[in-house]
Amino acid sequence: MKTIKRASILALGMSLAFAVQTFAHCDSMDGPVIADARRALAAGNVAPVLKWVPAQGEEEIRSAFAMAVTVRDQGEPAHHVADRYFFETLVRVHRAGEGEGFMGLKPAGSVEPVIAATDHGLAEGDIDHLADELAAAVRKGIQERFREAYERKKVADRSVAQGREYVEAYVQLTHFVERVHDLVEHGAGHRHPESK
Repeated sequence: MKTIKRASILALGMSLAFAVQTFAHCDSMDGPVIADARRALAAGNVAPVLKWVPAQGEEEIRSAFAMAVTVRDQGEPAHHVADRYFFETLVRVHRAGEGEGFMGLKPAGSVEPVIAATDHGLAEGDIDHLADELAAAVRKGIQERFREAYERKKVADRSVAQGREYVEAYVQLTHFVERVHDLVEHGAGHRHPESK
């Protein structure tokens, strides 16, 4: 957590409600999907990656894995191409299961700090520090938007321009609160179709 900048976490919390989709880190070369893919290839066992794909994508992953394993021992270039093919196929099928498109693999180090902190929490078995940081950022986001709307409401009837400034502040506040509430009530909605 020491490597995660406080400002990055605060910025995430401030913009949390406006993020329509989750941070994609499944397509990063140092994300958990690729980590499991490396493990699977090293062991010659596809099982560690099957959890990342919906049931209807399992056969494609098994086939891609079998091809990659067959080609990997034919020299370093073949090894690299086979691994890359398997990684891309796995991430593409995983993303399709989320209802998202595949835009290619991202380099290592492209994982958002808050997602890295989440993964660290999972590895360590403790997420309290990150939860506290995010809760404080959301609280601050609501308070700042509330203050802005409240102050503008006091003078909203003085002119059309001031009224519009109030409406803009009101919309920012209510949309922020609504999206945070939706996230709390309904979660991120990241499920494979057959698990709904």
